[in-house]
Amino acid sequence: MSTNRVAGRAALLAAITGLAACASLAPGGGMRDIGGDIVGGIRVTEHRGGDDLLTAGLGLDGLRGGAPAFVDPANPSAAELRRRAIWANWRGIADLTPQGGFGTLYGSTAAVPGREYHAFMRLPGVRHPHRVAVQVPDDFDAKRRCVVVAPASGSRGVYGAIAVAASWGLPKGCAIAYTDKGAGTDYFDLDAGRGVALDGTVREAGTAPLGFEPSTAGQGVAFKHAHSGDNPEADWGRHVRQAAEFALHALEQAFPSQAPFRFDDTTVIAAAISNGGGAVLRAAELDGDWLDAVVAGEPNIAVRDAPPLYDLATEAALLMPCALAHLKVPVPPTAAPTCAQAGAAGWVAGADDASRAWATYDLLRSRGWTDEALRAGGLSVAFDLWRAVAATYASAYGRFDAGSHPCGFRFSAVDATGARRPASGVERAAWWADASGIPPGAGVSMLPPADARLGGSQCLRELWTGTHPAATRVREGIDRTRASAPRAGLPVVIVHGVDDGLVPMAFTSTPYVQAARAAGRDVRFWQVERAQHFDAFLALPGMGAAYVPLTPYVHAALDRTWAHLHDGAPLPGDARIRPTPRGTAAALDASHLAIPGR
Repeated sequence: MSTNRVAGRAALLAAITGLAACASLAPGGGMRDIGGDIVGGIRVTEHRGGDDLLTAGLGLDGLRGGAPAFVDPANPSAAELRRRAIWANWRGIADLTPQGGFGTLYGSTAAVPGREYHAFMRLPGVRHPHRVAVQVPDDFDAKRRCVVVAPASGSRGVYGAIAVAASWGLPKGCAIAYTDKGAGTDYFDLDAGRGVALDGTVREAGTAPLGFEPSTAGQGVAFKHAHSGDNPEADWGRHVRQAAEFALHALEQAFPSQAPFRFDDTTVIAAAISNGGGAVLRAAELDGDWLDAVVAGEPNIAVRDAPPLYDLATEAALLMPCALAHLKVPVPPTAAPTCAQAGAAGWVAGADDASRAWATYDLLRSRGWTDEALRAGGLSVAFDLWRAVAATYASAYGRFDAGSHPCGFRFSAVDATGARRPASGVERAAWWADASGIPPGAGVSMLPPADARLGGSQCLRELWTGTHPAATRVREGIDRTRASAPRAGLPVVIVHGVDDGLVPMAFTSTPYVQAARAAGRDVRFWQVERAQHFDAFLALPGMGAAYVPLTPYVHAALDRTWAHLHDGAPLPGDARIRPTPRGTAAALDASHLAIPGR
């Protein structure tokens, strides 16, 4: 890591002067080496009384309710944006229905008072910062110093792991260190020349450091994951490491009498799901004794010789809708190709839709898709996730800016006819809190070119299969994201749903575990039947009765890992877990989950 070139403590204090709800940095010395640059200073906020770290004062009932309102929708305060962002990230990740058991059977939503430390941090060699935040509870356990590093799920904003990591770690007295992994919700309005400042409010470019400011002009909306030019996925592990370094600095500022905080006297666990799960596994590769354990849930991870998510997503966008017809899985009308279109394009043979459905199903099965993953993958078809993911990732891997997507995808607000229009001030103000990090959503639509074949899906596929320069750029970017084995001696536990239809276990966790063990690493693997990728989708009709959430198994794996690190208990063994979804039962209970060791 390069030596940090951040300005001194006086400059940091000046940078945060005047920010609403901010406190000055506590005494405790200057900046430590945090492996890169802090851009624009550190913002410190206090959260007590009617506010807190875990739910922003909403509690479980407030998280279940409607979105917290803004007094002035065009100019929400930083506190309002934070509360809404926390609400949105809980809702986007967790099953909060009364029948689902969150807050009663597993997890916690109890108020946790404390402080937050926010910054933009830039890794050496990249163009744009990633957003980091550290939550320090007032009852931080000084006797068992601990940090849980929690990279965001998917492409979410900085609170994108709060429902998984903070609901486990904050009640234990651990600090939580978040990173958006170079993605997140720092959208930039190209029409207005405005982006998102450190406190979440919208500012004009040049008036404050922004989470993302593209290098080219244009129209519509640019967002960091797609348009930073940094291929952030290649640096996921370094993002996690830098967030951990920042957490130690924040703890020294919060508790100067206990300083210094070092990796050799502070337990650091990296824990997250989905893309965050992939990020903690990439962090596990890094040298040094800075990390004590990793718990990865449903990780998006690709080892050499296993198909990456881009391959899976672009193929699924074209073939899965037809294959689902063979399984009699209903899919609402979308931009996805029909069986007739798949046949006309020459992807599958067959004289009629039934034979084409069988052919596409048989092809995907031969690739490694299971019936369980295909059925759950119907959710991604219904929500057009395959195309949205592929369009974003193609831009990121090829390092294309907002105006040069090789398949012509653009992102913008639209009018009632679907035509591009400038975003309103009200829409723009809510992006940081409401967006998931990948459009469509939060008032931003994805616009393929009007003449695109099959809505652009065929072009996206050809960026994987083709030989033209744009395809070569995309594949080279993907190669930089391939995972290696974890550091020798590092405890690693992976938890994955057998029915995961977005990041199927057969292409991700299973080959990763096999490769790690071939390299002599001790990786433990829980395979959870009847668990798919999205706990939040269990609120949809029929989903909660048919599937179990994955989060309680991640929490259980964290419990076992904690006991191993602090009490010398053995790590959990491999397990094929066979829970029983609640079906017609009034609510999920412990007997449904069948968690090992209970």
